[in-house]
Amino acid sequence: MGFFKAIEHNPSLEGMVDLKPDVAFAEPDGERLAMQILKPMWKAEGDGFPLVVFIQGSAWTKPNQFWQLPQLSLLARRGFVVASVTHRSCYEAPAPAFLMDVKAAIRFLRAHAEEYDIDAARVCAWGTSSGGNTALLLGMTGDDPAFETEDWAGESSQVQAVVDCFGPTDLVKMMEEQFAGVPMEQKKLLFALGGASTPEGCRERLRAVSPIRYAEPGRTFPPVLMLHGDADELVLYRDSEVLYERLGACGCDVSFVRVHGAPHEGSFWSLPLLEIIFSFIESRLS
Repeated sequence: MGFFKAIEHNPSLEGMVDLKPDVAFAEPDGERLAMQILKPMWKAEGDGFPLVVFIQGSAWTKPNQFWQLPQLSLLARRGFVVASVTHRSCYEAPAPAFLMDVKAAIRFLRAHAEEYDIDAARVCAWGTSSGGNTALLLGMTGDDPAFETEDWAGESSQVQAVVDCFGPTDLVKMMEEQFAGVPMEQKKLLFALGGASTPEGCRERLRAVSPIRYAEPGRTFPPVLMLHGDADELVLYRDSEVLYERLGACGCDVSFVRVHGAPHEGSFWSLPLLEIIFSFIESRLS
């Protein structure tokens, strides 16, 4: 025989999460861009919940916004609004279009902070692979007008913390050294991203979206957490180490997690790793 048990109800709905699907935020060149928003169902105290903007890795093509929603919901249950955002494919719009689109998403969320119970002063960018590259760029370029659009003008694109998971940091090096000897078919992505058919023609655009370019003394950066698997077959582990060292020399609050034996995605992920990320975000946005 089973058992009978009585428990209290949950009038505040604390711990429950709502999905706001397909929220449109911009339409560059006629292409509708929408995000998926995970929002705590209970009411935030004070100015609202901190916001995490997540950019799924996609090799700078259209991200799959749903891939990490199950894991992102764990963070939302801890009292965060989490927006999984998208951007145009580099095959349709070369760099820096992907960065401009994500900045527009951040400005949209700030413009609608009251509607989604967001504290606009506490925003973290978190991304994987090309999304990690984007998250780093968000932290390093702030409100640089070179990457702004008219969408939700008047709002800030700055973020207060960054989490980078195995994001490419030096795209010029990737093009000219790492991919120097590979067949042209394997390099077409970087040519599309750079908007040209030769390495020389791509260099200026690729440099503009290489985080290593911005890691210079005299610049200020938000706190950064970098995580990378040392068996990554696509993005060189050493490139992340170089950026970590460069940011540290600039006085940035930067931390690094080396994941032993981890490839690109796949077994990189674990609950202990997610706890490191969640704890970093909580501490920096508290």
